[in-house]
Amino acid sequence: MPPALIVLCLALLLGIQPITTDLYLPALPGLTQELGAGMAQAQLTLTALLLAFGISQLFWGPLSDRYGRRPVLLAGMSAYVIASVGSAFSPTMDQLIIWRTIQGAAMGAGVMCARAIVRDLYSPIQGASVMSKGLSGLGIIACLSAPLGGLLTALFSWHAALLALSVFGSSTLALLALRFEETVQHKNPHALRFATLAQVWWDIVRNPTFLAFTALTVTAYSCLFTFLAASSFVLIRVYGFSTTQYGLVMFSNSLIYVLGTFLCRRLLLRFGVRRTVALAAGLSLSGGTAMGLLALLGVQQSWAIMVPFGLIILAHGIHNPCGQSGAVGPFPQAAGAASALNGFISMISAFATGQWLGTHMDGTAAPLVIGIWFWSALIALSAWTLVARYGKH
Repeated sequence: MPPALIVLCLALLLGIQPITTDLYLPALPGLTQELGAGMAQAQLTLTALLLAFGISQLFWGPLSDRYGRRPVLLAGMSAYVIASVGSAFSPTMDQLIIWRTIQGAAMGAGVMCARAIVRDLYSPIQGASVMSKGLSGLGIIACLSAPLGGLLTALFSWHAALLALSVFGSSTLALLALRFEETVQHKNPHALRFATLAQVWWDIVRNPTFLAFTALTVTAYSCLFTFLAASSFVLIRVYGFSTTQYGLVMFSNSLIYVLGTFLCRRLLLRFGVRRTVALAAGLSLSGGTAMGLLALLGVQQSWAIMVPFGLIILAHGIHNPCGQSGAVGPFPQAAGAASALNGFISMISAFATGQWLGTHMDGTAAPLVIGIWFWSALIALSAWTLVARYGKH
């Protein structure tokens, strides 16, 4: 496949995660009100999706090592389209949660395979650079997601916002069916045997490089998810933003993220992976600490959240490609399994974060600020200790 086609496929497969979460965030408060649901149920539409997303990767990974990436991608994206249509026409919150859970399990195939494809085709250092290009595409998709969701919600309803996901899924499925070629050179016929799988997973979870980069991806995504899960309620209900204004906030964050992925490639060439990650961790900690101190000083304005978070999302554009590529780097023959475990652990953390937010959201910005400050400190800790010691150059 041409390099441009590979990057396009990566962008769409990786971008399925932010578009699935971000596009309906502007609709979440109105959706919750229309369906007569509480805050905990609203959070469950996100956390159940992410829990299914994480768990499903434990199955998709070995399947892709056994049968190849292409059949897993086609099956996963087909299920995603069906679940997207079901979500859009759900008459109750309970049905919406069920369809979103199926949707999460289906999108696990796309994101897991994307990370594995990079390891199939590239060395770890090359992989970080190629992954950053794919994540630049993810950033562009994320830039469009929240504003589009806000616009569709304002012009039509939350049903239209969720139905747009089926259009994205169908387009991605068509591209994969027509142009994507298998990237696994040698399929593992024993990948699904329990003894083989248990040994592979054991080898992965005790690898210090995997653990170091997984700690980075887990803390970075949990910090991002804290903002995703709470920001619509804080900015719309606490600070009075319209759905369109909130969409523009998410657009600006996604644009900053794209800039972070470009910065990542420049820093990698100059400093290597470990120093690049360490520099970005300084930005994360600075943003989280600034947000926390402004809250302690009693600053009750939206800029006190959005400006510090800009530093964190810039750093996320660096941590995400380095962390995802670094975690699967040591396992060229089991990239699917390694990618699956990395994704599973990240989503378990995000699920726990969402559950905590669902029970602590109190009509103020405090839970959002506390969560982001906490995770930004752990990002710096993992970057400056684990990655510094065990990460590859």
